[in-house]
Amino acid sequence: MPLKIATWNVNSILARLPTALKVFEAVDADVWCLQEIKCEDARFPRFEFEALGFNVETLGQKSYNGVAILSKHRIEETIRGVPGVNHDQARYVEAVIGAPGGPVRVASIYAPNGNPPDTDKFKLKLEFMAALTAHARDLLKLEERTILAGDYNVIPREVDCWDPRVWEGDALFKAETRAAYRTLQNLGYADAYMQTDAGAHKYTFWDYQAGAWQKDHGIRIDHLLLSPQAADRLEGVDIYKPARALEKASDHVPICAAFAL
Repeated sequence: MPLKIATWNVNSILARLPTALKVFEAVDADVWCLQEIKCEDARFPRFEFEALGFNVETLGQKSYNGVAILSKHRIEETIRGVPGVNHDQARYVEAVIGAPGGPVRVASIYAPNGNPPDTDKFKLKLEFMAALTAHARDLLKLEERTILAGDYNVIPREVDCWDPRVWEGDALFKAETRAAYRTLQNLGYADAYMQTDAGAHKYTFWDYQAGAWQKDHGIRIDHLLLSPQAADRLEGVDIYKPARALEKASDHVPICAAFAL
């Protein structure tokens, strides 16, 4: 059996717990990287996920942001926050997973949205990406299987959104944002989706407004970036689109990568 690692912006784990449990059962991943858990560490529903066999690490924040890693395998070490980033937003947690076939380093990332782009919010977005890039460069020196997974709030290509004209000028699609994402890849990280599918107009997010889900007006902003050692083991990637059709759905759906042990 392959090792399955999924990333999902759950958009409030407490508000969507029954939905999340259904999605966990359907996807059946070994490791989950969650974003926007929107709760402090003490309020994360550990019992429900520990009952499913998961070890849980969180970096929570009241009402906003928040990231988590849930693993069916032992969590051996944890880093909270991107080194070099000075803000009080819970956006990054990293862990070493004691997986079969050897350890795997996994990060759950919730990059800033950055809108409006003429404000300090966009400056924070670019600063976060720069610090993430510096840390990702250091991680490559470890020569480990590393998966940097999460909601990057980046639309990499024109065909990763339903209509690029609509997104022109948006922080998720600005040239500086896309360049920052390419810089991460140019370090030596592979976009798992691009390695196995690369198809146009396959999305991980549909807004709640204007019937976006019903019209399939989506964007691909949730990504798994792989070190060479992880990319060598990649077997496939699946976007679990049915999650968006559930009752009390998140506006994101999981994307799950399978790796040979």
